[in-house]
Amino acid sequence: MSKKENTFFELALKSDALLLGDFTLKSGKKSPYFFNIGSLFSEGHILELANLYADLLIEKEISFDVIFGPAYKGIPLASALSASLTAKTSRPFPFAFDRKEEKEHGEGGVIVGDVKDKNILVIDDVLTAGTALKESIKLVSGAGGNVTSCLVALDREEIIDGSIARDVITEECNIEFLSIARISQLVEFLDKSKRDNEANIIRKHLSNN
Repeated sequence: MSKKENTFFELALKSDALLLGDFTLKSGKKSPYFFNIGSLFSEGHILELANLYADLLIEKEISFDVIFGPAYKGIPLASALSASLTAKTSRPFPFAFDRKEEKEHGEGGVIVGDVKDKNILVIDDVLTAGTALKESIKLVSGAGGNVTSCLVALDREEIIDGSIARDVITEECNIEFLSIARISQLVEFLDKSKRDNEANIIRKHLSNN
């Protein structure tokens, strides 16, 4: 496990981002754990998180024109990532986001920012089954943009029809997918941190996936 994953997990657990219980995910699946990136916002760690996103993009040399942050958590992520990338590269990085309801006055529309004829990077917190990502792709495409890549903090490594969701999404949507870390790495981190109960709950979920 690299320094990047360790730093992310330390931030996340310090912010109490890992919750145990009985959760229903956006995909409709049940889960015994929930990873709440919003906890990092509440604890004031969004810049540190954005720097991890930015470092990964720079390392992998991902090319795009505009960052798109889906409402709601994607909006502060897109804003913070834009600022982090600009600070690290001295280049401007435009970002856009969507509204949950279409605005009928002013500039109108659902998307704030210019995505037309642009290559788009979608940034989000977690990949589960890819439901939210597909919605973003549909939204951006409808506004004339082209989603070419997606970046999340955590890949839950959920299984869809026998395949890992990230593989299904990248093939179906023809995009490049990146994550700061994967849930299997979190289990490893929890094991090393002697947090056996949390590690075993997630490990059991993965084995039944």
